Amino acid sequence: MRVKVSGIWRSILCSAVLLGTAFAPRFGFGQLAFPAGEAQAAPNPLTDPTVKPGKMILFDLEARFAKDVAERGGAAFADWFAEDGVVLGNGQAPVVGRVAIAKSVAWSPKVYQLTWTPNDGIMGPSGDIGYTWGHFEGHSKDANGNPVTTTGRFITIWRKQPDGNWKVVLDAGSNEEPAAGDCCRLPAAK
Repeated sequence: MRVKVSGIWRSILCSAVLLGTAFAPRFGFGQLAFPAGEAQAAPNPLTDPTVKPGKMILFDLEARFAKDVAERGGAAFADWFAEDGVVLGNGQAPVVGRVAIAKSVAWSPKVYQLTWTPNDGIMGPSGDIGYTWGHFEGHSKDANGNPVTTTGRFITIWRKQPDGNWKVVLDAGSNEEPAAGDCCRLPAAK
């Protein structure tokens, strides 16, 4: 039996499937462990000729998003969200809507630098929704001028808008201690 799903329901269904896929490894659904001590890096979509075009689109979006945020700070971060976008942070209430997001992220890149690198991403079968995930770092200074670094993981869900532009519909981050190991470090520049 086939059920036709369209419009907003297709977006919701795709989001649910994508989120389920994204979070399944966390809970061990069908997860196969690598042999002890062996981690497997995601292929670099910029150098891997087998990477699907959808992933390239998502990685390009992330690169442009990160560059804009590095240059303009919180204002740029909010500009990349859909009107109904949501930000989920550690121990904080969800921030819903671009206007609320803009009010919550009013930082200058001179005061706070947020950088991130996606490790992987998947475009949904419809080609209008997808997600990326990876590691982030935030750099600032405490009241005494000492450097403060925050590290963690993120997931970003992207949705193509009716005008053809892509916007963030969900951004979630999970802080982890810098000493947590390689899981939370940005790849070293080559």
